[in-house]
Amino acid sequence: MNIAFLMAPEGVEQIELTDPWQAVARAGDTPLLLSTKPGRIQAFHHLDKADSFPVDLVVPGGSATDFDALVLPGGVANPDALRMDEKAVAFVRAFFDEGKPVAAICHAPWVLVEADVVRGRSLTSWPSLRTDIRNAGGIWVDEQVKVCREGPNTLITSRKPADLAAFCSALTDELAKESAAAGTRH
Repeated sequence: MNIAFLMAPEGVEQIELTDPWQAVARAGDTPLLLSTKPGRIQAFHHLDKADSFPVDLVVPGGSATDFDALVLPGGVANPDALRMDEKAVAFVRAFFDEGKPVAAICHAPWVLVEADVVRGRSLTSWPSLRTDIRNAGGIWVDEQVKVCREGPNTLITSRKPADLAAFCSALTDELAKESAAAGTRH
């Protein structure tokens, strides 16, 4: 399975990229780094520059057909930049339209709010997004990981880096279910 990891050219919280990436790869799936610009993305450890990572593909507008799931790592600047990019927002919305799993951690649900896909969905995030999610019609919960199947797709969310073990476990469990349903390996 091909798993899209979408992030802006800079501002992603590195561990929120690397931990889910490694979990997906260990499960036998193929993680691909997508961004709004070619080249490399600059990750951060909170407010300090960390490593940079090569971009595999520039985000297409509105097409999720080449991917089986989407992961949205957080950081503050990363999702804030993504929600200002129409192609990135359309790409995220396409996963919901096509019924494909989406996983978002920390501040990443800001992109979900912008894509107008949280109405009636239960999700969690960094606590400061609570009002944004509620104002967009979502049901915010304070849980380590929330898996919501009450919508067109499965939505997996977590609050912060300390929740990564639960987030990665929920993500790989969902990918295994999707793979089994599609009759592929795992």
